[in-house]
Amino acid sequence: MTRIRVDIRPRHEISPRLYMQFMEPLGTTDSSVEACWDILKDQWRDDFVEVVRDLAPSSIRWGGILTSFWKWRESVGAPADRVPMVNYLWGGMETNRIGVHEFLDFCEAVGAEPIMAINFAADGRPDYIETARGERRAGTTEEAADLVSYCNEPDHPERKANGREKPWKVRTWQIGNETSYPREGARFTSKENATLYREFADAMRSRDPNILLIGWGDMEQGERWWAPELIEAAGDRIDMVALHMMQQRPKDPANSVLKGRLYRNDYDRTWSELDAIYKAMEAKLLGAREVVSAANPNLKLAITEGHLSLQPHNKIELLREWLSGVYHARCLTLFEQHSDIIDICTLADFAGTSWTVNAVLLGSPVEKPYLLPVGHVMRLFRRSSGTHGLAASSDSENVVVSASRRDNTVFVHATNLDIRDDATLAIDLDGAQIARATCHRIAPDALDAAIDTTNLDVFAVEQVPVEDVSRIAVPKASVNAFVIELAD
Repeated sequence: MTRIRVDIRPRHEISPRLYMQFMEPLGTTDSSVEACWDILKDQWRDDFVEVVRDLAPSSIRWGGILTSFWKWRESVGAPADRVPMVNYLWGGMETNRIGVHEFLDFCEAVGAEPIMAINFAADGRPDYIETARGERRAGTTEEAADLVSYCNEPDHPERKANGREKPWKVRTWQIGNETSYPREGARFTSKENATLYREFADAMRSRDPNILLIGWGDMEQGERWWAPELIEAAGDRIDMVALHMMQQRPKDPANSVLKGRLYRNDYDRTWSELDAIYKAMEAKLLGAREVVSAANPNLKLAITEGHLSLQPHNKIELLREWLSGVYHARCLTLFEQHSDIIDICTLADFAGTSWTVNAVLLGSPVEKPYLLPVGHVMRLFRRSSGTHGLAASSDSENVVVSASRRDNTVFVHATNLDIRDDATLAIDLDGAQIARATCHRIAPDALDAAIDTTNLDVFAVEQVPVEDVSRIAVPKASVNAFVIELAD
């Protein structure tokens, strides 16, 4: 018997941006953003909008390394007049048919808060400051501030001339993306990052003092945090510190089974290696929490990218299978446990035609888009979560839990990490009386259960009434979301 204890007293508000998806055009590597656009109807694909509404992300971020060479004015105005752009990172040309208006209108259509990343002086990357084609693609403080005005000023003439009367009132903006990741000399230094952040923040807030700002504070080569220097320089100009969880890979790739199809030969070893990756990610999160809280306890964390980085690059078939769903449920449980400091988090890239690190996978225009296991987990957690975080604990290392509350309803997320044996749970709500309880569960029969267009219901959510919260049987490798209504 695994005992789960939940203190039903609200501890903190959960950010309305917590469950984020991340949109970035990926050029020739994965036909992502433009593959979601219906060329004949000249609009977002209806089936794509439908599946994203079902996924129900609380926020969607535009950005990625693309913004290091993205010029936003090339993506507004009449589509026929827009300037095509070389995708210097991911290959090919971007038509800019998907631009500022299209992204923000999409967020409105699916009910998600937009998060905009800006061109932060090319993040100091020489290849984008002056490109191989002789272009100068680094963004300026004025361009960033102009984008804030374009999106948020009520009577902005340029936006109105381009067909949008009302402002979008974009509240959340990110300055800097993976700025610390390239080798020294191929990026800003931490001091340049901090100094320029102040300049960009001042320029952007001069146009709208109410915006929330995210600055880059992740580690340099996995050794030194940039957050303290950034926070000291930024003062009151910063609301969140960004980091990415892109280091989810084996420590010893040469001897790992997490590549190709080797993982299929030994699921126990595969799960053991995923456990090691999870623990490294947990250690990074705890380190970020300690560093940021010590510098300024009022700041939040924004995990604006992150996924398993396995071989073949972003296309391993494991990410179609349910074992990866259990891994991602464990990760999202961790983020929920720290939702007092995490304002934004994600587990995947957003949508595309080939990468299995996406939440949404598209086939040809005649195939229905669908959620990969990570998307199913994010959907389940998002649709069964409250407005305030609760303290929750499990007395078994094989069952991980997080909890939240909205009004008189308590939500408990419990994942059985045991891939061989079922478990029995006892949920203690601190003596509170329960009116009714339901379990929403994903529990395929096999770890290698996989999704594709021939098997779209394999991860369907089962709704199970709970007669007695003191004794609940849950299957092995199952992800469970308990919705518990308290008696008045």
